[in-house]
Amino acid sequence: MRTTNTSKPVLAGLPAWVPHAALQYLAHTEIGLPIRELARKSGCHASTVLRQVRRFETRRDDPLIDAVLRKLGAGLERQASLPANADKKENTQMQAVVQDKNPDIETLTQDAQRILRRLCETGAVLAVAVDMEKAVVVRDGPHATNTRTAVVDRKIAEAMALQDWISAEKVGKITRYKITSVGRAALANMLSNPEALKHHELAEAPAEFADQHRVWGERTVRDSETGQPRKVRYNLAESPLTALARRRDRNGEPFLSDGMVTAGERLREDFELAQMGPRVAQNWDRFLTGGGRGGFAMDSGVGNGPEGGRLRVAAALSDLGPGLSDVVLRCCCYLEGLESAEKRLGWSARSGKIVLRIALMRLKQHYDETTGPGGGMIG
Repeated sequence: MRTTNTSKPVLAGLPAWVPHAALQYLAHTEIGLPIRELARKSGCHASTVLRQVRRFETRRDDPLIDAVLRKLGAGLERQASLPANADKKENTQMQAVVQDKNPDIETLTQDAQRILRRLCETGAVLAVAVDMEKAVVVRDGPHATNTRTAVVDRKIAEAMALQDWISAEKVGKITRYKITSVGRAALANMLSNPEALKHHELAEAPAEFADQHRVWGERTVRDSETGQPRKVRYNLAESPLTALARRRDRNGEPFLSDGMVTAGERLREDFELAQMGPRVAQNWDRFLTGGGRGGFAMDSGVGNGPEGGRLRVAAALSDLGPGLSDVVLRCCCYLEGLESAEKRLGWSARSGKIVLRIALMRLKQHYDETTGPGGGMIG
């Protein structure tokens, strides 16, 4: 279990998200502070600091952790090289250089939530290639295929590895990372308390056996019957689309083709990108039946998320039309279960999967016509 350390960091000028144990390691290896001095400053026993230092030295076999520690250490060396009489402006400029090479807390929180949610899905890994500036989340498909579901900057992946949210399965030219139990707990805390990372409050909470492989999230949607906002609880580790993709029809063929799954993932990725703005509550309700869909305008200023993602989602939903846009928005974006969607829409039992399949066929056609096969994903 990861505990919260309330002692002050021993170093200044480094990003606020750097774990306390990593600060201890850098202070000892880069600046040369003795173990006992670090222990006195932190209010702990020297053996505790020694274990922290040894652990991070061992973890440097991970290429992401080694890279971020080298960058942080280089920044400390440049700060240490400043003369003792250096003015405040020089110190501020040097600290700004260190901060510029690493993400700030807001960026890390936004991107980490997006990537950790994807890594909770069954068969998902984060692939990082040598000398590449981007990392890619891929998910093993039910038919021996891989689906790319997200792309993130390498520096975000480095920060996530340093936090122990992801761990390497096998190191090589392409290193594959999986989410850890600490990462699942951190995601749950970030979803319930967005300020947790700033205060180092991402402690792992005990979980029941059945919940060990589930990460519950919530989305606020407007009820199509009452018009009132309501919260939808969903399991981030299993979306309705991935569950349906494992099924087969009466002839033994996959119920959803790889192209249909990819189309649904494209829509979800753009949907999540559109939420990453100053206002995360985008008004997509007009695309739901009974939600007043007729008045939508592409330039109506719906939300302030990244413009490209918002416009692509709006174009796709408009192309699908009533009914089809309902089911893909609920199941692919809101991650609402098929049974729940059927009940909300007043459909007969087990009809939702047929309508969703038709909607995904039409969505795939939309993407093929607008962005071309395989295009349109971030990165």
